[in-house]
Amino acid sequence: MKVDEEKSIRLVIVTGLSGAGKTQAIRCLEDMGFFCVDNLPPTLIPKITELCQQSGSKVKRVALVMDVRGTLFFGSLVEELRKLSQLGIKYEMLFLEASDTILVRRYKESRRQHPLEEDRSVLEAISAERERFQELRGAANIIVDTTEMTVHDLKKSLKEKFADIDQETPFSINMISFGYKYGIPLDADLVIDVRFLPNPYYVEGLKYHTGLDDCVVEYLFSHKETKDFLRLYNDLLCFLMPFYIKEGKTHLVVAIGCTGGQHRSVALAECLAAQLRPNYQVQVDHRDLPRAKVAET
Repeated sequence: MKVDEEKSIRLVIVTGLSGAGKTQAIRCLEDMGFFCVDNLPPTLIPKITELCQQSGSKVKRVALVMDVRGTLFFGSLVEELRKLSQLGIKYEMLFLEASDTILVRRYKESRRQHPLEEDRSVLEAISAERERFQELRGAANIIVDTTEMTVHDLKKSLKEKFADIDQETPFSINMISFGYKYGIPLDADLVIDVRFLPNPYYVEGLKYHTGLDDCVVEYLFSHKETKDFLRLYNDLLCFLMPFYIKEGKTHLVVAIGCTGGQHRSVALAECLAAQLRPNYQVQVDHRDLPRAKVAET
């Protein structure tokens, strides 16, 4: 039974030598929007593809990692892949490898045991694994040697091979306002302190308003330092973003803090988000705004 073209998925089988970078590869593919399953028994490949091809499924790209960790099931991988071809299900095979010297070094540095080590040395286990993989390596249409690669090099290589230009995950920014009295957001990549700006809390008539209210925004931007800060920090973010993207980052958390997270940080987060939105996906989260008992106006 042939596969309905309209329901077809992009299926990538990720395999290769232990220590060659499969974990980093699957993380990169996940960032590119692939539905990823690690250490999957080969006999479950048809079931996974069937589920993804069902009517209403939003899964269009799937990456399945299979290697010698699943010793009891690994031997059936070649046969299961043959069945896929017979069913008309297209797939790509990504095979990762590296030199013996590098693989030994990686295992020594991580202090992990090779899946086939048992009573062997690491080098003997690697040699045994290479022998098991001969047929699969010959069938792979994409072979990546990570011997001389950094993590960034591997990500770049995989993006060139697997990222669909029209479906690639866009760079997104999460702009968080917060109050220092409640602590800095743990997931923040960049943190800026705006407590140097005039505090509306001490201005009559503004205490019970927030940075979402026009009166607070007008007060803050009546001061030159607020305007200068917004311009300079926006320029800094615009300068940094292309370099984060170049390094393979797909999401950035920018935290802006004032004392209580009610006035200055809220207003500045909104203003910065508005300036960045023409070029990036920006979400704003006012973490500590619900903490205040703000009177209705």
